[in-house]
Amino acid sequence: MKKLVAVCLLAMVALCAAAPAHATPAEPTIYVIQQGDTLWGLSERFFNDPNYWPNLWARNQQVTNPHLLFPGQRVRVYPDRIEIEPAPPRPAVSESVPPPAPAAAAATKEKTYSVSGSEGFLLDRDFKPAGVIISSNQNHQIVGEDDIVYTDLGKVHGAKVGDRFLVFRKLNAVSHPVTNVILGYRVIPLGSIQLSEVEGKASKALITESFQEIGPGAFLLPYRDRRKEVPLKAAGTDLVGYIVETQTGYRAIAAGDLAFLDLGTANGLEPGNYLYVVRDIQPDQQYVSAPIDKLPVDVVGALVVVETAANTSTALVVKSIDTIYRGDRVELKKNR
Repeated sequence: MKKLVAVCLLAMVALCAAAPAHATPAEPTIYVIQQGDTLWGLSERFFNDPNYWPNLWARNQQVTNPHLLFPGQRVRVYPDRIEIEPAPPRPAVSESVPPPAPAAAAATKEKTYSVSGSEGFLLDRDFKPAGVIISSNQNHQIVGEDDIVYTDLGKVHGAKVGDRFLVFRKLNAVSHPVTNVILGYRVIPLGSIQLSEVEGKASKALITESFQEIGPGAFLLPYRDRRKEVPLKAAGTDLVGYIVETQTGYRAIAAGDLAFLDLGTANGLEPGNYLYVVRDIQPDQQYVSAPIDKLPVDVVGALVVVETAANTSTALVVKSIDTIYRGDRVELKKNR
């Protein structure tokens, strides 16, 4: 019996010694950016798929122009991703310093985008609000935080003391830049209120928060905390849409501004999806000797979706190589 146990133990030791070690992850391949390298080229070189580059752009925030990288930057190439290291600061004196030995990279922190709650959105044409502010204390046309307002919500509507609502103002109608169909109305958040006294068909409320001036005619929606962190999320489908309006109402926008899109959850769009803004390039016909179907699109910016409705969404401009305009086309590419 002892001999049998000894033989089994020896066999187990031999199997353990022969088994490969999976505890230590493989180190990345290190590549140094050369003059003329682009995300498009890196995608084709390492993933054999040049159309993978928007995902690299989304995950490497220090890269502002996808067509221009800095020679000498180091790139860590993994089987499923590429991480571009920030360009090191130049030394004060010119010295020949050998590059550091490649080291295992730390896990990349998930990139998120903050939503304050003051972002606007597009409201569907057939939308019905929960209620409306019908008056303010002493009939002031403009009130703010800690002021009193009155609403058309009462006990017959199920309203109770302590109920909270978000306050919005409906602005201009928004039409599609291509079809001219009315998509809805631009809406801006004004603040929030809490009911303090409730009658049969009306109520008194205290303004608990104000982003902008509040007055009669503002409409109400049930309260929910609109402040959140939106992480980047991989796309599940390819989509093409348009910037149909901007938060400011201006035609031209840049990084840090908000845009409204004609894509929503009905199209498969989700918060955190990363879209890029593109424009078609037309060849100069005097130099074209044979028919050309189309040239590669010009990428002028990138957006991250921070809020979605059924057919529209709100997106933050996170990168702009050139001025972005209302009516520009946006594209979403799923991971390949």
